[in-house]
Amino acid sequence: MDLEEAFQAVGEFGIQQKWMVTVLILLQVYMAFQSMLIVLVGAVPEYHIESSVSPIASEEDLIKHVTFTEDISSIVTEWFLIRHQSYKVSLAGSLFFAGVLVGNVLFGPLSDKIGRKPVFLAGLFFEVLFGYATAFAPSYEVFALSRLLVGMMNGGMALVCFVLTQEYVGKAYWALTGTLTNMTFAVGIALFAVLGYFVRHWRTLATAANSPGVLFLLLSVPLPESPRWLYSQGRIEQAERVLLSLAQRNGRDAALLSLKLASGSAPSQRSAGGVLHLVTHPALRRRTLVLMYVWYACSLVYYGLTLNAGGDTGNRYVTVAMYGLVELPAYPLCIYFINKQWAGRRKTMASFLALAGFSCLFTMLIPVQAGSWFSATSLALLGKLMVSAAFNIVYVYTSELYPTIIRNAGLGVCSMSCRFGGILAPFVPSMKALHHSMPFMVFGLSGISAGGLGLLLPETLSKPIAETLEEMHSPAYQRILEREVHLFEEDLSKHKEIQ
Repeated sequence: MDLEEAFQAVGEFGIQQKWMVTVLILLQVYMAFQSMLIVLVGAVPEYHIESSVSPIASEEDLIKHVTFTEDISSIVTEWFLIRHQSYKVSLAGSLFFAGVLVGNVLFGPLSDKIGRKPVFLAGLFFEVLFGYATAFAPSYEVFALSRLLVGMMNGGMALVCFVLTQEYVGKAYWALTGTLTNMTFAVGIALFAVLGYFVRHWRTLATAANSPGVLFLLLSVPLPESPRWLYSQGRIEQAERVLLSLAQRNGRDAALLSLKLASGSAPSQRSAGGVLHLVTHPALRRRTLVLMYVWYACSLVYYGLTLNAGGDTGNRYVTVAMYGLVELPAYPLCIYFINKQWAGRRKTMASFLALAGFSCLFTMLIPVQAGSWFSATSLALLGKLMVSAAFNIVYVYTSELYPTIIRNAGLGVCSMSCRFGGILAPFVPSMKALHHSMPFMVFGLSGISAGGLGLLLPETLSKPIAETLEEMHSPAYQRILEREVHLFEEDLSKHKEIQ
Protein backbone atom coordinates (compact mmCIF):
# COMPACT_ATOMS: atom_id res chain seq x y z
CA MET A 1 0.00 0.00 0.00
CA ASP A 2 1.07 3.59 -0.49
CA LEU A 3 1.57 6.06 2.35
CA GLU A 4 -1.91 7.60 2.30
CA GLU A 5 -3.50 4.15 2.44
CA ALA A 6 -1.22 3.35 5.37
CA PHE A 7 -2.42 6.42 7.26
CA GLN A 8 -5.99 5.36 6.62
CA ALA A 9 -5.15 1.98 8.18
CA VAL A 10 -3.33 3.28 11.29
CA GLY A 11 -5.55 6.33 11.80
CA GLU A 12 -5.08 9.71 10.15
CA PHE A 13 -5.48 11.64 13.40
CA GLY A 14 -5.68 9.09 16.19
CA ILE A 15 -5.07 9.51 19.91
CA GLN A 16 -1.29 9.20 19.58
CA GLN A 17 -1.08 11.75 16.76
CA LYS A 18 -3.27 14.14 18.73
CA TRP A 19 -0.81 13.96 21.62
CA MET A 20 2.23 14.42 19.36
CA VAL A 21 0.70 17.35 17.49
CA THR A 22 -0.50 18.93 20.75
CA VAL A 23 3.09 19.07 22.02
CA LEU A 24 4.26 20.73 18.81
CA ILE A 25 1.34 23.15 18.71
CA LEU A 26 1.78 24.26 22.33
CA LEU A 27 5.47 24.78 21.59
CA GLN A 28 4.33 27.78 19.54
CA VAL A 29 3.66 29.62 22.83
CA TYR A 30 7.36 29.34 23.72
CA MET A 31 8.40 30.47 20.24
CA ALA A 32 6.06 33.46 20.47
CA PHE A 33 7.65 34.40 23.80
CA GLN A 34 11.08 34.48 22.18
CA SER A 35 9.86 36.40 19.13
CA MET A 36 8.18 39.11 21.21
CA LEU A 37 10.79 39.32 23.99
CA ILE A 38 12.45 42.50 22.76
CA VAL A 39 9.12 44.37 22.83
CA LEU A 40 9.05 44.39 26.65
CA VAL A 41 12.71 43.70 27.47
CA GLY A 42 13.68 46.62 25.23
CA ALA A 43 10.97 49.01 26.48
CA VAL A 44 12.11 52.63 26.50
CA PRO A 45 10.85 54.49 29.59
CA GLU A 46 10.46 58.24 29.91
CA TYR A 47 13.62 59.93 31.10
CA HIS A 48 14.97 63.37 31.98
CA ILE A 49 18.44 64.83 31.45
CA GLU A 50 19.49 67.75 33.63
CA SER A 51 19.33 70.82 31.42
CA SER A 52 21.59 72.85 33.70
CA VAL A 53 24.53 70.65 32.84
CA SER A 54 26.89 71.72 30.08
CA PRO A 55 26.77 69.71 26.83
CA ILE A 56 27.41 66.05 27.62
CA ALA A 57 30.53 64.85 25.90
CA SER A 58 30.78 61.21 27.01
CA GLU A 59 28.64 58.25 27.97
CA GLU A 60 29.88 58.48 31.55
CA ASP A 61 28.58 62.05 31.80
CA LEU A 62 25.21 60.98 30.40
CA ILE A 63 24.82 58.20 32.98
CA LYS A 64 25.51 60.65 35.79
CA HIS A 65 22.90 63.19 34.69
CA VAL A 66 20.02 61.09 33.28
CA THR A 67 16.98 60.21 35.40
CA PHE A 68 14.38 57.64 34.35
CA THR A 69 10.99 59.00 35.41
CA GLU A 70 9.13 55.74 34.68
CA ASP A 71 9.58 52.67 36.86
CA ILE A 72 10.59 50.14 34.21
CA SER A 73 13.32 47.51 34.13
CA SER A 74 14.75 46.91 30.67
CA ILE A 75 18.02 46.75 28.80
CA VAL A 76 17.55 50.48 28.22
CA THR A 77 17.65 51.30 31.94
CA GLU A 78 20.49 48.86 32.67
CA TRP A 79 22.83 49.87 29.88
CA PHE A 80 21.49 53.44 29.30
CA LEU A 81 20.54 52.84 25.67
CA ILE A 82 19.26 56.36 25.00
CA ARG A 83 20.10 59.20 22.64
CA HIS A 84 23.00 58.10 20.41
CA GLN A 85 22.85 54.59 21.95
CA SER A 86 19.11 54.10 21.32
CA TYR A 87 19.67 52.36 17.98
CA LYS A 88 20.97 49.33 19.88
CA VAL A 89 17.44 48.37 20.96
CA SER A 90 16.27 48.17 17.36
CA LEU A 91 19.51 46.47 16.40
CA ALA A 92 18.87 43.67 18.91
CA GLY A 93 15.42 43.13 17.39
CA SER A 94 16.84 43.18 13.86
CA LEU A 95 19.53 40.67 14.82
CA PHE A 96 16.87 38.26 16.04
CA PHE A 97 15.00 38.37 12.72
CA ALA A 98 18.27 38.23 10.79
CA GLY A 99 18.94 35.01 12.71
CA VAL A 100 15.46 33.76 11.81
CA LEU A 101 16.31 34.38 8.15
CA VAL A 102 19.55 32.39 8.40
CA GLY A 103 17.83 29.59 10.33
CA ASN A 104 15.12 29.28 7.67
CA VAL A 105 17.74 28.85 4.95
CA LEU A 106 19.95 26.39 6.85
CA PHE A 107 17.49 24.18 8.72
CA GLY A 108 15.14 23.42 5.82
CA PRO A 109 17.61 21.62 3.53
CA LEU A 110 19.37 20.11 6.56
CA SER A 111 16.19 18.45 7.82
CA ASP A 112 15.42 17.21 4.32
CA LYS A 113 18.83 15.57 4.25
CA ILE A 114 19.39 14.09 7.73
CA GLY A 115 15.85 13.96 9.14
CA ARG A 116 13.21 16.07 10.85
CA LYS A 117 13.63 14.89 14.44
CA PRO A 118 17.41 15.36 14.97
CA VAL A 119 17.35 18.85 13.44
CA PHE A 120 14.25 19.81 15.43
CA LEU A 121 15.63 18.60 18.78
CA ALA A 122 19.05 20.18 18.21
CA GLY A 123 17.44 23.51 17.32
CA LEU A 124 15.19 23.46 20.40
CA PHE A 125 18.07 22.51 22.71
CA PHE A 126 20.32 25.33 21.53
CA GLU A 127 17.46 27.84 21.52
CA VAL A 128 16.86 27.13 25.21
CA LEU A 129 20.61 27.36 25.89
CA PHE A 130 21.02 30.67 24.08
CA GLY A 131 17.79 31.93 25.66
CA TYR A 132 19.36 31.64 29.10
CA ALA A 133 22.43 33.44 27.73
CA THR A 134 20.06 36.31 26.90
CA ALA A 135 18.71 36.41 30.45
CA PHE A 136 22.14 36.40 32.10
CA ALA A 137 24.05 38.50 29.53
CA PRO A 138 26.72 40.58 31.34
CA SER A 139 26.84 43.20 28.58
CA TYR A 140 24.84 44.49 25.64
CA GLU A 141 27.23 42.83 23.19
CA VAL A 142 26.59 39.37 24.68
CA PHE A 143 22.85 40.12 24.76
CA ALA A 144 22.82 41.09 21.06
CA LEU A 145 24.84 38.02 20.04
CA SER A 146 22.51 35.74 22.02
CA ARG A 147 19.48 37.24 20.26
CA LEU A 148 21.06 36.49 16.89
CA LEU A 149 21.69 32.87 17.90
CA VAL A 150 18.22 32.46 19.43
CA GLY A 151 16.75 33.80 16.19
CA MET A 152 18.67 31.24 14.13
CA MET A 153 17.41 28.39 16.27
CA ASN A 154 13.88 29.81 16.50
CA GLY A 155 13.50 30.33 12.76
CA GLY A 156 14.91 26.96 11.74
CA MET A 157 13.27 24.92 14.48
CA ALA A 158 9.88 26.58 13.92
CA LEU A 159 10.03 25.60 10.25
CA VAL A 160 10.75 21.94 11.01
CA CYS A 161 8.15 21.93 13.81
CA PHE A 162 5.45 23.12 11.40
CA VAL A 163 6.35 20.43 8.87
CA LEU A 164 6.19 17.74 11.57
CA THR A 165 2.66 18.79 12.55
CA GLN A 166 1.71 18.10 8.94
CA GLU A 167 3.65 14.90 8.35
CA TYR A 168 2.50 13.08 11.50
CA VAL A 169 -1.15 13.08 10.32
CA GLY A 170 -3.17 12.23 7.23
CA LYS A 171 -3.46 14.84 4.50
CA ALA A 172 -7.11 15.52 5.38
CA TYR A 173 -5.94 17.09 8.67
CA TRP A 174 -3.09 19.24 7.33
CA ALA A 175 -5.23 22.37 7.21
CA LEU A 176 -6.42 21.82 10.79
CA THR A 177 -2.97 21.24 12.30
CA GLY A 178 -1.40 24.08 10.32
CA THR A 179 -4.13 26.51 11.36
CA LEU A 180 -3.95 25.49 15.02
CA THR A 181 -0.18 26.00 14.93
CA ASN A 182 -0.45 29.58 13.69
CA MET A 183 -3.39 30.35 15.98
CA THR A 184 -1.47 29.16 19.04
CA PHE A 185 1.42 31.45 18.11
CA ALA A 186 -1.01 34.40 18.17
CA VAL A 187 -2.30 33.26 21.58
CA GLY A 188 1.31 33.03 22.74
CA ILE A 189 1.80 36.73 21.93
CA ALA A 190 -1.14 37.61 24.19
CA LEU A 191 0.12 35.30 26.95
CA PHE A 192 3.52 36.98 26.79
CA ALA A 193 1.84 40.30 27.53
CA VAL A 194 0.22 38.73 30.61
CA LEU A 195 3.58 37.30 31.72
CA GLY A 196 5.23 40.69 31.23
CA TYR A 197 2.54 42.41 33.29
CA PHE A 198 3.29 40.23 36.33
CA VAL A 199 7.07 39.87 35.84
CA ARG A 200 8.51 43.37 35.49
CA HIS A 201 12.29 42.88 35.87
CA TRP A 202 13.69 42.22 32.42
CA ARG A 203 16.15 39.48 33.42
CA THR A 204 13.49 37.61 35.38
CA LEU A 205 11.09 38.02 32.46
CA ALA A 206 13.66 36.65 29.99
CA THR A 207 14.28 33.67 32.29
CA ALA A 208 10.56 32.99 32.78
CA ALA A 209 9.88 33.28 29.03
CA ASN A 210 12.68 30.83 28.22
CA SER A 211 11.97 28.21 30.90
CA PRO A 212 8.95 26.57 29.14
CA GLY A 213 11.41 25.50 26.46
CA VAL A 214 12.96 23.01 28.90
CA LEU A 215 9.59 21.33 29.41
CA PHE A 216 8.85 21.15 25.70
CA LEU A 217 12.33 19.76 25.02
CA LEU A 218 11.68 16.90 27.44
CA LEU A 219 8.24 16.25 25.91
CA SER A 220 9.67 16.25 22.37
CA VAL A 221 12.41 13.66 22.94
CA PRO A 222 10.02 10.65 22.64
CA LEU A 223 8.52 11.92 19.37
CA PRO A 224 9.26 9.61 16.40
CA GLU A 225 10.82 10.53 13.10
CA SER A 226 8.41 11.62 10.38
CA PRO A 227 7.12 8.50 8.58
CA ARG A 228 6.66 10.59 5.44
CA TRP A 229 10.32 11.62 5.47
CA LEU A 230 11.44 8.02 6.05
CA TYR A 231 9.25 6.89 3.16
CA SER A 232 10.61 9.63 0.89
CA GLN A 233 14.16 8.42 1.67
CA GLY A 234 13.32 4.82 0.78
CA ARG A 235 13.67 3.68 4.40
CA ILE A 236 10.52 1.57 4.18
CA GLU A 237 11.13 -0.70 7.18
CA GLN A 238 11.67 2.25 9.52
CA ALA A 239 8.57 4.00 8.19
CA GLU A 240 6.56 0.81 8.76
CA ARG A 241 7.80 0.58 12.36
CA VAL A 242 6.70 4.15 13.08
CA LEU A 243 3.29 3.55 11.50
CA LEU A 244 2.83 0.25 13.36
CA SER A 245 3.62 2.03 16.62
CA LEU A 246 1.00 4.68 15.80
CA ALA A 247 -1.54 1.96 14.96
CA GLN A 248 -0.92 0.17 18.25
CA ARG A 249 -1.33 3.35 20.32
CA ASN A 250 -4.38 4.37 18.29
CA GLY A 251 -6.01 1.00 18.96
CA ARG A 252 -5.93 -0.02 15.30
CA ASP A 253 -5.10 -3.42 13.81
CA ALA A 254 -2.49 -2.85 11.12
CA ALA A 255 -1.04 -6.35 10.96
CA LEU A 256 -1.21 -6.32 7.15
CA LEU A 257 0.56 -2.97 6.86
CA SER A 258 3.10 -3.21 4.08
CA LEU A 259 4.45 -0.11 2.37
CA LYS A 260 5.81 -0.07 -1.14
CA LEU A 261 7.42 2.68 -3.15
CA ALA A 262 5.64 4.16 -6.12
CA SER A 263 6.68 2.78 -9.48
CA GLY A 264 9.99 4.19 -10.64
CA SER A 265 10.97 5.58 -7.26
CA ALA A 266 13.15 2.84 -5.82
CA PRO A 267 15.97 4.13 -3.62
CA SER A 268 18.57 3.60 -6.33
CA GLN A 269 16.53 5.63 -8.79
CA ARG A 270 15.45 8.41 -6.49
CA SER A 271 16.58 11.98 -6.96
CA ALA A 272 18.05 13.46 -3.82
CA GLY A 273 16.20 16.48 -2.56
CA GLY A 274 17.93 19.84 -2.49
CA VAL A 275 17.52 23.54 -3.06
CA LEU A 276 18.91 23.12 -6.60
CA HIS A 277 15.78 21.21 -7.64
CA LEU A 278 13.72 24.32 -6.89
CA VAL A 279 15.55 25.95 -9.80
CA THR A 280 16.09 23.06 -12.22
CA HIS A 281 12.67 21.39 -11.99
CA PRO A 282 10.27 23.34 -14.30
CA ALA A 283 7.11 22.94 -12.21
CA LEU A 284 8.90 23.56 -8.91
CA ARG A 285 10.64 26.63 -10.36
CA ARG A 286 7.32 28.21 -11.35
CA ARG A 287 5.75 27.40 -8.00
CA THR A 288 8.74 28.69 -6.05
CA LEU A 289 8.89 32.03 -7.86
CA VAL A 290 5.19 32.66 -7.32
CA LEU A 291 5.28 31.49 -3.69
CA MET A 292 8.32 33.62 -2.87
CA TYR A 293 6.45 36.73 -3.96
CA VAL A 294 3.29 35.68 -2.13
CA TRP A 295 5.22 35.07 1.10
CA TYR A 296 7.07 38.37 0.67
CA ALA A 297 3.81 40.29 0.16
CA CYS A 298 2.13 38.60 3.13
CA SER A 299 4.98 39.63 5.40
CA LEU A 300 5.23 43.16 4.01
CA VAL A 301 1.50 43.86 4.36
CA TYR A 302 1.13 42.10 7.72
CA TYR A 303 3.99 43.86 9.50
CA GLY A 304 3.38 47.12 7.68
CA LEU A 305 -0.24 47.25 8.81
CA THR A 306 0.84 46.34 12.34
CA LEU A 307 2.97 49.48 12.41
CA ASN A 308 0.26 51.69 10.89
CA ALA A 309 -2.94 50.39 12.49
CA GLY A 310 -1.98 50.74 16.14
CA GLY A 311 -0.91 53.86 17.99
CA ASP A 312 1.67 54.26 20.71
CA THR A 313 -0.82 55.52 23.27
CA GLY A 314 -2.27 53.36 26.03
CA ASN A 315 -0.96 50.51 28.14
CA ARG A 316 1.94 48.73 26.44
CA TYR A 317 0.86 45.33 27.80
CA VAL A 318 -2.63 45.75 26.34
CA THR A 319 -1.05 46.78 23.04
CA VAL A 320 1.09 43.64 22.90
CA ALA A 321 -1.92 41.46 23.79
CA MET A 322 -4.07 43.02 21.06
CA TYR A 323 -1.25 42.46 18.58
CA GLY A 324 -1.93 38.73 18.95
CA LEU A 325 -5.66 38.65 19.66
CA VAL A 326 -6.61 40.67 16.59
CA GLU A 327 -5.48 37.73 14.43
CA LEU A 328 -7.67 35.07 16.06
CA PRO A 329 -10.85 35.61 13.99
CA ALA A 330 -8.84 34.89 10.84
CA TYR A 331 -8.22 31.24 11.68
CA PRO A 332 -11.83 29.94 11.84
CA LEU A 333 -12.37 31.63 8.47
CA CYS A 334 -9.38 29.74 7.08
CA ILE A 335 -10.54 26.35 8.35
CA TYR A 336 -14.00 26.89 6.87
CA PHE A 337 -13.07 28.09 3.39
CA ILE A 338 -9.96 26.07 2.49
CA ASN A 339 -11.78 22.76 2.97
CA LYS A 340 -14.71 23.69 0.69
CA GLN A 341 -14.49 22.33 -2.86
CA TRP A 342 -15.84 25.59 -4.33
CA ALA A 343 -13.12 27.61 -2.56
CA GLY A 344 -10.08 25.48 -1.80
CA ARG A 345 -6.58 26.65 -0.95
CA ARG A 346 -5.76 28.65 -4.08
CA LYS A 347 -8.92 30.77 -4.40
CA THR A 348 -9.19 31.42 -0.66
CA MET A 349 -5.58 32.57 -0.35
CA ALA A 350 -5.87 34.80 -3.41
CA SER A 351 -9.17 36.26 -2.18
CA PHE A 352 -7.87 37.11 1.29
CA LEU A 353 -4.77 38.75 -0.20
CA ALA A 354 -6.86 40.78 -2.63
CA LEU A 355 -9.28 41.85 0.13
CA ALA A 356 -6.33 42.94 2.27
CA GLY A 357 -5.01 44.95 -0.65
CA PHE A 358 -8.34 46.62 -1.38
CA SER A 359 -8.79 47.43 2.30
CA CYS A 360 -5.48 49.29 2.19
CA LEU A 361 -6.40 51.15 -1.00
CA PHE A 362 -9.82 52.20 0.37
CA THR A 363 -8.06 53.45 3.50
CA MET A 364 -6.62 56.27 1.40
CA LEU A 365 -10.12 57.49 0.49
CA ILE A 366 -11.49 57.79 4.03
CA PRO A 367 -10.55 60.73 6.26
CA VAL A 368 -9.44 60.01 9.81
CA GLN A 369 -12.42 60.60 12.10
CA ALA A 370 -12.05 60.15 15.82
CA GLY A 371 -14.85 58.15 17.41
CA SER A 372 -16.22 56.79 14.14
CA TRP A 373 -16.52 52.99 13.80
CA PHE A 374 -15.96 53.27 10.05
CA SER A 375 -12.58 54.91 9.67
CA ALA A 376 -9.20 54.48 8.07
CA THR A 377 -8.01 52.70 11.19
CA SER A 378 -10.87 50.16 11.10
CA LEU A 379 -10.16 49.44 7.44
CA ALA A 380 -6.46 49.01 8.19
CA LEU A 381 -7.31 46.53 10.96
CA LEU A 382 -9.66 44.71 8.57
CA GLY A 383 -6.76 44.50 6.14
CA LYS A 384 -4.59 43.01 8.87
CA LEU A 385 -7.27 40.42 9.62
CA MET A 386 -7.42 39.45 5.94
CA VAL A 387 -3.65 39.22 5.49
CA SER A 388 -3.38 37.17 8.70
CA ALA A 389 -5.78 34.66 7.14
CA ALA A 390 -3.76 34.60 3.91
CA PHE A 391 -0.53 34.16 5.88
CA ASN A 392 -1.99 31.13 7.63
CA ILE A 393 -3.19 29.56 4.38
CA VAL A 394 0.11 30.05 2.59
CA TYR A 395 1.89 27.94 5.22
CA VAL A 396 -0.50 25.02 4.69
CA TYR A 397 -0.70 25.49 0.93
CA THR A 398 3.07 25.66 0.44
CA SER A 399 3.65 22.42 2.37
CA GLU A 400 1.19 20.67 0.03
CA LEU A 401 2.78 22.04 -3.16
CA TYR A 402 6.22 20.53 -2.49
CA PRO A 403 7.09 16.80 -2.41
CA THR A 404 8.12 15.44 0.99
CA ILE A 405 11.75 14.97 -0.04
CA ILE A 406 12.13 18.70 -0.71
CA ARG A 407 9.32 20.19 1.39
CA ASN A 408 11.50 21.77 4.06
CA ALA A 409 13.86 23.25 1.46
CA GLY A 410 10.90 24.83 -0.34
CA LEU A 411 9.44 26.20 2.89
CA GLY A 412 12.87 27.51 3.85
CA VAL A 413 13.33 29.45 0.61
CA CYS A 414 9.80 30.88 0.79
CA SER A 415 10.26 31.80 4.44
CA MET A 416 13.51 33.54 3.51
CA SER A 417 11.66 35.81 1.08
CA CYS A 418 9.08 36.35 3.84
CA ARG A 419 11.79 37.74 6.14
CA PHE A 420 12.83 40.26 3.50
CA GLY A 421 9.26 41.55 3.50
CA GLY A 422 9.42 41.91 7.27
CA ILE A 423 12.72 43.77 7.08
CA LEU A 424 11.37 46.25 4.51
CA ALA A 425 8.01 46.81 6.24
CA PRO A 426 9.28 49.36 8.82
CA PHE A 427 10.70 51.54 6.05
CA VAL A 428 7.45 51.82 4.06
CA PRO A 429 5.78 54.32 6.47
CA SER A 430 8.62 56.76 5.78
CA MET A 431 7.22 57.08 2.24
CA LYS A 432 4.65 59.48 3.74
CA ALA A 433 7.26 62.13 3.05
CA LEU A 434 6.45 61.72 -0.65
CA HIS A 435 2.67 61.55 -0.20
CA HIS A 436 0.49 60.63 2.77
CA SER A 437 -1.17 57.80 0.79
CA MET A 438 2.02 56.14 -0.46
CA PRO A 439 2.44 53.53 2.34
CA PHE A 440 -1.11 52.19 1.94
CA MET A 441 -0.73 52.25 -1.83
CA VAL A 442 2.35 50.02 -1.51
CA PHE A 443 0.54 47.64 0.84
CA GLY A 444 -2.59 47.62 -1.33
CA LEU A 445 -0.84 46.94 -4.62
CA SER A 446 1.36 44.29 -3.00
CA GLY A 447 -1.67 42.42 -1.66
CA ILE A 448 -3.65 42.60 -4.90
CA SER A 449 -0.71 41.59 -7.12
CA ALA A 450 0.18 38.67 -4.83
CA GLY A 451 -3.44 37.50 -4.90
CA GLY A 452 -3.45 37.59 -8.69
CA LEU A 453 -0.19 35.66 -8.97
CA GLY A 454 -1.46 33.10 -6.45
CA LEU A 455 -4.13 32.07 -8.96
CA LEU A 456 -1.34 30.65 -11.16
CA LEU A 457 -0.68 27.91 -8.62
CA PRO A 458 -2.46 24.52 -8.81
CA GLU A 459 -5.19 23.58 -6.36
CA THR A 460 -4.16 20.93 -3.81
CA LEU A 461 -7.48 20.23 -2.04
CA SER A 462 -8.34 16.52 -2.46
CA LYS A 463 -5.30 16.09 -4.72
CA PRO A 464 -2.50 13.52 -4.12
CA ILE A 465 0.62 14.72 -2.30
CA ALA A 466 3.94 13.75 -3.90
CA GLU A 467 6.52 12.08 -1.65
CA THR A 468 9.36 12.18 -4.21
CA LEU A 469 10.27 14.18 -7.29
CA GLU A 470 9.64 11.09 -9.43
CA GLU A 471 6.03 10.88 -8.26
CA MET A 472 5.40 14.29 -9.81
CA HIS A 473 5.72 12.52 -13.18
CA SER A 474 2.95 10.02 -12.44
CA PRO A 475 -0.22 10.28 -14.61
CA ALA A 476 -2.18 12.03 -11.83
CA TYR A 477 0.51 14.65 -11.44
CA GLN A 478 1.00 15.05 -15.16
CA ARG A 479 -2.61 16.22 -15.48
CA ILE A 480 -2.03 18.75 -12.69
CA LEU A 481 1.22 19.97 -14.25
CA GLU A 482 -0.35 20.31 -17.71
CA ARG A 483 -3.06 22.54 -16.26
CA GLU A 484 -0.43 24.52 -14.36
CA VAL A 485 1.63 25.11 -17.50
CA HIS A 486 -1.53 26.02 -19.43
CA LEU A 487 -2.50 28.67 -16.88
CA PHE A 488 1.04 30.02 -16.85
CA GLU A 489 1.13 30.31 -20.66
CA GLU A 490 -2.29 31.98 -20.71
CA ASP A 491 -1.07 34.59 -18.24
CA LEU A 492 2.03 35.29 -20.34
CA SER A 493 -0.04 35.69 -23.52
CA LYS A 494 -2.40 38.12 -21.78
CA HIS A 495 0.56 40.10 -20.51
CA LYS A 496 1.99 40.34 -24.04
CA GLU A 497 -1.38 41.48 -25.42
CA ILE A 498 -1.55 44.26 -22.82
CA GLN A 499 1.92 45.41 -23.78
